[in-house]
Amino acid sequence: MEAPRLERKLVAILAADVEGYSRHMERDEAATLATLSAHRLIVDDLIASFNGRITGTAGDSVLAEFASVVDAVDCALKIQEALAAANRELSNEHQLHFRIGINVGDVMVKDGDIFGDGVNIAARLESLAEPGGVCISRGVRDHVRKMGRFAFEDLGEQRVKNIDQPIRAFRLRAADASAELAAASPAPLSSAAGSSGSSDGPALRQQPAADESEFELTFWESIKESRDPAEFAAYLERYPAGAFATLAETRRQALFDEAAAPAGEAAAADPEVSAVELAFWDTVKDSANPDMYSAYLDRYPEGAFAALARVRLDELGSPPP
Repeated sequence: MEAPRLERKLVAILAADVEGYSRHMERDEAATLATLSAHRLIVDDLIASFNGRITGTAGDSVLAEFASVVDAVDCALKIQEALAAANRELSNEHQLHFRIGINVGDVMVKDGDIFGDGVNIAARLESLAEPGGVCISRGVRDHVRKMGRFAFEDLGEQRVKNIDQPIRAFRLRAADASAELAAASPAPLSSAAGSSGSSDGPALRQQPAADESEFELTFWESIKESRDPAEFAAYLERYPAGAFATLAETRRQALFDEAAAPAGEAAAADPEVSAVELAFWDTVKDSANPDMYSAYLDRYPEGAFAALARVRLDELGSPPP
């Protein structure tokens, strides 16, 4: 009898733990457990208030899922704000500081618990966060970047334990908190004064007003609904390894095929890929787990990346569903 397929869903995943928990326990178990219990009441209440669901706890760690990326991000910032206030009531040696990582990804669900690469990446992002800070994946950043309420520090590609491909990580703060931090920070030394370009100042650095990724995003936004394959070819020429390169090639080829088809056989489907499908594929594309590609094909058998998913399954030695 064939085993039933595991439930899968696309969620925002929040992973949190206490920085230096073992050290605190070694020094004062009773006080550490008392503080952790008080902090967990704050964390659990806030997760519930932002429509999240706690799926796992072990020792000092918390794992939660959210249907909304925005809710997950707002919840994380509110948790750190509330815990900072609670810590101010404690002596330095009794303060506990959580680190939080957030990822958006496809997960497997069993008995209420969630599993998969999406969960693992959230946990690795948490390890990159500062004590009292929040670290997010590129997918999360892309969901909330245009809201104007958040500021980001690009940490670049990070290689982390048990994840084959590097992950693009960003530190996150509320925009108003970042403005206050920038105002309180001393002006950077000029290169004429001997600065090497590095700084030991605040962790959040000001991003360039228009860095290359902003140019690329603007380029893509201007052509993504185009019906002219030449415009997608122009994007690929300028950004051959760009964030939207796979999608651009898929759109370009689809438009060529549509133009070459007999008049009555043009594809009826809109070539624009939905944001949900794109987010789904973004969590799958670098995985070495064939179940991830099978899940994509189950959900999008004729999707924009279906051919790529089948090729990847073949490379991994697993026949497509």
